[in-house]
Amino acid sequence: MEGHRYLFFCCAKQPELLGPNIYASKGRFTLAETHRSAPAQAGYWSVLRNNPSYRSLWLGEVVSLFGDWFNLIASAALVSHLTGSGTAVGGMFVVRMLAPFLVSPLAGVVADRFNRKWVLIFSDLSRGLVVLGFLLVRNPSQVWILYALTAVQLGISGFFFPARNAILPDIVSRRQLGAANALSAATWSVMLALGAAMGGVVAGEWGIYPAFVVDSLSFFVSAAFISRIHYRTQLFSENGKPKDETVLAAALGQYTEGLRYLRHNLDVFAIALHKGAVSLTVTGIFQVIQVILAERVFVIGEGGGTSLGLLYAVAGVGTGLGPILARRFTGDRDRPLRLTLTLSYLISVAGLLIMVPLASFPLVLFGTFLRAAGGGTNWVFSTQLLQHLVPDRVRGRVFSTEFAIFTLTNAVSVALGGWLLDNTGLGLPAMLFWMAVLSLVPAAAWTGWLLFGKRSTPPVEPQVQEQEGAEPGLVENRSDLRHS
Repeated sequence: MEGHRYLFFCCAKQPELLGPNIYASKGRFTLAETHRSAPAQAGYWSVLRNNPSYRSLWLGEVVSLFGDWFNLIASAALVSHLTGSGTAVGGMFVVRMLAPFLVSPLAGVVADRFNRKWVLIFSDLSRGLVVLGFLLVRNPSQVWILYALTAVQLGISGFFFPARNAILPDIVSRRQLGAANALSAATWSVMLALGAAMGGVVAGEWGIYPAFVVDSLSFFVSAAFISRIHYRTQLFSENGKPKDETVLAAALGQYTEGLRYLRHNLDVFAIALHKGAVSLTVTGIFQVIQVILAERVFVIGEGGGTSLGLLYAVAGVGTGLGPILARRFTGDRDRPLRLTLTLSYLISVAGLLIMVPLASFPLVLFGTFLRAAGGGTNWVFSTQLLQHLVPDRVRGRVFSTEFAIFTLTNAVSVALGGWLLDNTGLGLPAMLFWMAVLSLVPAAAWTGWLLFGKRSTPPVEPQVQEQEGAEPGLVENRSDLRHS
């Protein structure tokens, strides 16, 4: 549910149009600055209609995400069926979380050193082949194969998502950026609801293995859509000058260069921590809590399957609607986006507190909606800010680091949630309450940074231009470009 180039060619020539100290100022915000900091935003339909490159990327997302939820339901069902062990199922989720983390140093370098379009295509084709291997798992002694294939599949996904976030500013203009991010978040949410539901139906009616076939096919279809993206890029050496592709002999050193960039750009680093903060304090633990709620408290359907499905569906709606509704008030302006990150934590806190009494299932669903709306807004707006601020040459490494932080904190949070439920006297209401309290910590820290920290300045780079009669989504201003 995760680098934008600005349409800055006019303002680069006439910086006075932006007003004084818009991005580098400290302290409080002024209304005049807020309205000068971004161009008019684009509509969702206009982005899809007018930008065929983004449309191709989005269609690939729709198909691929639909298949992903098939895979998740089928994998969990298969492990549970073959082992009858909750620990074994939990182990599969840990593998899914840690595999992208382990490849993140290399993934960021690949996203910055190679053609991002072809990284996406290769990732899709590879995952499509790997998922077919799940069909080989037929008895308990072969479960290790499923773990191994899951690690490979999610490891490849660790290359896909940083490249996907890094390529977006290369194919949409700054004016289209907010709409593109919000649309992708809504797509993730809708596919969560539809894909998980359909995955359950397919696995229940026709068996687990057809779900794996559907997932495999979805990757191949996604690769076909992505191949239609009109994209050309320039590869950079570490001094910022273009150079030919080379073997990744210096991958670790180049990744360290990305970490050094974050160390010297604390504003960007602070923004990159938001997803990890939400994951650590809310998302990971809630994955455990919602299963217990469905199985033991509000049991609807066999084993609480229906109630768990409703919790997932409501969360999907919340993560989709949250950023779309928030964007109606913020537009794509830097400072409102930053302020709304604080508000997103508070919305999640409100949702958690509403759930604390466990008074009724509808009330729990409403709290889940608010929790997810806050988390979804945080995810989309932090991504958009990073895409605004991070220069092209290190964008892939920054996003891979952010994704690594998210996956690691998510794994820690899930493990901690399970341990607390099994080994302490904390009940569900107490856990929900303390999750709300802990969520105030990153909210307060970010508010302090807004008041006293120094904000980064967006890089002055050639921008994606929207012109009548020209193909949208091309990087036009560079010399010595490499064509896809």
